[in-house]
Amino acid sequence: MNPAGSTWLRRPSPWHLVLIPLALVMATPLIWMVLTSLSSVPDTQRFPQGVPSSLHWDNFSAAWDQGPFGRWLTNSAIVSVVCVLSNLVLCSLAGYAFARIRFAGSRIVFGLVLATLMVPFQVVMIPSLLIVKHLGLVDTLPALIVPNLVTPFGIYLLRQFFLGLPVELEEAAVLDGAGRLRILRSVLLPLMGPPLSTLAILTFLTSWNDFLWPLLVNTSPDVMTVQIGLASFQGAHFTNWPVLMAGTLISQLPVIVIFLFGQRFFVSSLATTGIK
Repeated sequence: MNPAGSTWLRRPSPWHLVLIPLALVMATPLIWMVLTSLSSVPDTQRFPQGVPSSLHWDNFSAAWDQGPFGRWLTNSAIVSVVCVLSNLVLCSLAGYAFARIRFAGSRIVFGLVLATLMVPFQVVMIPSLLIVKHLGLVDTLPALIVPNLVTPFGIYLLRQFFLGLPVELEEAAVLDGAGRLRILRSVLLPLMGPPLSTLAILTFLTSWNDFLWPLLVNTSPDVMTVQIGLASFQGAHFTNWPVLMAGTLISQLPVIVIFLFGQRFFVSSLATTGIK
């Protein structure tokens, strides 16, 4: 007899008949990348490409030794971590201000912030490059960090969650003599675990996988991120696809680990965004 309340013996939902094939389709590029990273060059030239005839683990060491791969990973980690921390701090302050503080033109300013979400990066790419150049940050890591210190999406996401929190919590803190910063730090932010985790994950993914902006502002190998470094593996007439896929798999391991660690907060926050 099944124990009451057990979850591991539940019958599968009919939705699994749809979700499982979709999950396999979504995982196909990852599976292909893993198989290619363990293949030889002749294996990748066969059509259709299947399971490699033998496993070539030396592709990973070849990818690591082909360039300063450790340096590229370090640069990507520095840029991503700094962008995550700055977005958590600045977006929290801005989101709380738009949610709780009424000032002249607050709705207009928030509307302008949201309007920037509709502007493609290609439109502001050249002006941003000129600003970075005038600041003397070209070919440095701060050139990758400064334009991404705060994002409109992060402000919008945290504002929606601040609106969903009871005002009575803040009123009780005010009666105890707490100021706005103290209320934000000690009362509200401890309740914002899911949205803060979601913002951290999305910011990390965006910063880690960014390609176009680092390609524009940085050319020195010492300040390249891992995505730009992987692009240097491709030649004009020949590309060693197993080595390239091995390097790509190494570069995506931190992203996969972080997403698996925070997916529970990610799903729960998206499910409740905008619910007051």
